Amino acid sequence: MQKLDVAIMWFRQDLRLEDNPALIAASKHKNVLPVYILDEENIPNFKMGQASRWWLHRSLENLGKKLGGSLSLYHGAAEDILQAIAVKFSVTAIYWNRCYEPWRISRDTRLKKQLEKNDIQVKTFNGSLLWEPWDIVKADGTPYKVFTPFYRKGCLSAPQPRSPLPAPRELELLADSNGSQSLKSLKLLPKIFWYETIDSLWTPGEDGAHDALSVFLSAGLSGYKEGRNFPAKNNVSRLSPHIHFGEVSPNQVWHQSQETESKLGSIKDLKHFHSELGWREFSYNLLFHFPDLVDTNFQKKFDDFPWKDSPDLLTRWQKGSTGYPIVDAGMRELWQTGYMHNRVRMVVGSFLVKNLLIDWREGERWFWDCLVDADLANNTASWQWVAGSGADAAPYFRIFNPVTQGTKFDKDGEYTRKFVPELEKLPDKFLFTPWEAPQSVLEEAGIELGKDYPYPIIDLKQSRAIALEAFASIKKE
Repeated sequence: MQKLDVAIMWFRQDLRLEDNPALIAASKHKNVLPVYILDEENIPNFKMGQASRWWLHRSLENLGKKLGGSLSLYHGAAEDILQAIAVKFSVTAIYWNRCYEPWRISRDTRLKKQLEKNDIQVKTFNGSLLWEPWDIVKADGTPYKVFTPFYRKGCLSAPQPRSPLPAPRELELLADSNGSQSLKSLKLLPKIFWYETIDSLWTPGEDGAHDALSVFLSAGLSGYKEGRNFPAKNNVSRLSPHIHFGEVSPNQVWHQSQETESKLGSIKDLKHFHSELGWREFSYNLLFHFPDLVDTNFQKKFDDFPWKDSPDLLTRWQKGSTGYPIVDAGMRELWQTGYMHNRVRMVVGSFLVKNLLIDWREGERWFWDCLVDADLANNTASWQWVAGSGADAAPYFRIFNPVTQGTKFDKDGEYTRKFVPELEKLPDKFLFTPWEAPQSVLEEAGIELGKDYPYPIIDLKQSRAIALEAFASIKKE
């Protein structure tokens, strides 16, 4: 009896058919068995958050349809599952695109050795980064710790990101009809339907990713460099969750934006957008070379920082009830949409770690659970940047003032009023300082401070002084 030529395509953070190097390689075999494994056995402290689980459910649903119902699903330790499937189907090869979280690297290394020991060919590819972390290093072979030279000297001096690859023309698909689980049995969706609003705002999956990219390139790229700072404007791509789950590759985004720029002639906007893709690369580079970044201070002097244990203040921040409208708008946007504008992320992050003196890890955990684009490398690197403890971090004394940030970047209050509707009728003059509004103005706007909208939970000037004093206590070490 002739042995079937069967290859496993192991989908991970690459839930797409186009520009998928591992899938293209697998398609060279006579039969392809596409699988997805929800492996939560190897993850120490970063099991997928609730918003990410919702997104993954919808994305797998989309991928399953694109594969004609042939995507086999499993829940458990990937090492055990893949080896069992390999035996069951007499698999000759397994293909996957690399992931860069520390525990995935160690698991994949073990798995590859075990499979090859059993005479199964294993080939892995780069399907989620523009440049591999080991390729972008300084001349002496050490990793970059500052973004600008990393991007300009490292990335932009390296070969251009490869061109996107087309989807395989032909795929002879197999399915593990007896062993595959149903999508529902993975229990990615919680029993409480908190995600209904988020469900109406996003379209997870490869098709939704390309729609989002098209919208951004046609309506958001022009004016991006300046417009991205204003949360009410459409100059943001909203591609981050699609890129994280691999529904679109950074290579596709890089090259399609380049093609759009050649038509629009907005080179400064394109360069700035590409540099934001570069920041994602920098975050992954840091995670690869410094895996402790996920839960320890990159700058060790911050190990002695006098963080405060303030559960009540943390809860007020999480719920968007701080009394500072731009902060509250951002936190409510996060809860309602699974997303937050990047400018506002910096404002709410600074407020947590510098005005409230709460450890950046508390903010990182909340974002991890609430963001549809929760990404280990981006999330931890960005929180450490805001806290001042990371690589190339914002200086600790750079404390974002939520009042001036609001008046500067949401002057007309469109963003703030959308997410803090109780302040809708408050005049622009007092929108970001409602506590300064005369009683008559508050009454006319239908606001009773302390009842309809909270008083500020801290004093900005005083909390800034305390934060700088705390920083002074460690900076000499």
